[in-house]
Amino acid sequence: MNWFFSILLTIHILVALAIIGLVLMQHGKGADMGAAFGSGASGSLFGASGSANFLSRTTAVLAAVFFATSLLLAYAGSIKPKTTGSLMQEAVQSQPVSQPVSGAGSAAAVPAGAGSKANDVPK
Repeated sequence: MNWFFSILLTIHILVALAIIGLVLMQHGKGADMGAAFGSGASGSLFGASGSANFLSRTTAVLAAVFFATSLLLAYAGSIKPKTTGSLMQEAVQSQPVSQPVSGAGSAAAVPAGAGSKANDVPK
């Protein structure tokens, strides 16, 4: 299921980028006035009005694909296995640290001033 989610997310991102590019390539209603002064919209690849129809239809198709992939991503994200209980029930129980045994042998093994910093300072 993870590979399906990855492929779907990749398609979703590519469609989003294509929609952004197509919207930026389209010209608004006020751009027709610029063509009258030599902007050159009539000499485009699709003709004077062909580019508007082609770009509008392609944008509409990509918007429908974007909508469908959005729904599929939402569905794929919601079908994760549900667990019951709280997070505290699933926490790892740590073992208590054992205390060192204090006996007569442990105190005699360490010299009296071995752990002290006062003995290390020269006088």
